[in-house]
Amino acid sequence: MRPSEDLKQSCINNWSAATTHPFCIELANGSLPLEKMKRYLAQDYTFIDNFVRLAASAIHHAPSLPDRLPLAHFLGIIAGPENTYFQRSFDMLNVPKSEQTSPELLTPTSDFQALMLKAAKSGEYGNMVAVLCVAEWVYLSWAEPMVDAVEALPFYFGEWITLHAGEYFESVVEHLRSQLDTAYNKADASQQETIKEYFQQAVLLEKQFFDACYA
Repeated sequence: MRPSEDLKQSCINNWSAATTHPFCIELANGSLPLEKMKRYLAQDYTFIDNFVRLAASAIHHAPSLPDRLPLAHFLGIIAGPENTYFQRSFDMLNVPKSEQTSPELLTPTSDFQALMLKAAKSGEYGNMVAVLCVAEWVYLSWAEPMVDAVEALPFYFGEWITLHAGEYFESVVEHLRSQLDTAYNKADASQQETIKEYFQQAVLLEKQFFDACYA
């Protein structure tokens, strides 16, 4: 079994809770209350800054150019189409400017921000790709089964699904998993345990983030 799969199985209860969360189910069938979606988008948008920092740090610490390039390309997607999606959704849903720029952070939002910065500052590539891998793999896992529902949804629901599904996004997740597999296999026992802790904490926070936005 791949190390990334072993890591997922080590926290499978939280993984399953995150990837089959009522928030995701209701988003995909169009029944999610708009106030919950507005709260979620305002919170999620705050991740972009530290996500960019973490991804940039991972690009810097990646072992070779072929390892860096897919991450660099994906970083451009985050800074381009995904950022644009947030702005269009904020406008359509009439999210106040104060909520767009400085919402009061939910506890899981603050905790995930801290985890991303901790991974970036650790200087350890394995820690960085563990958090990045969780962030994208969880979303692929819940969004991919929902793609058939997209055409019937308003764009602020449907496009959030398509941004996290499809051939290109699958390739991003596969690259991150491969990077994590390699980093884990090259690490000693102590480093492997640290990578595992980062992975498990990121999964828990994904689940708690959905919980908090849905509450």
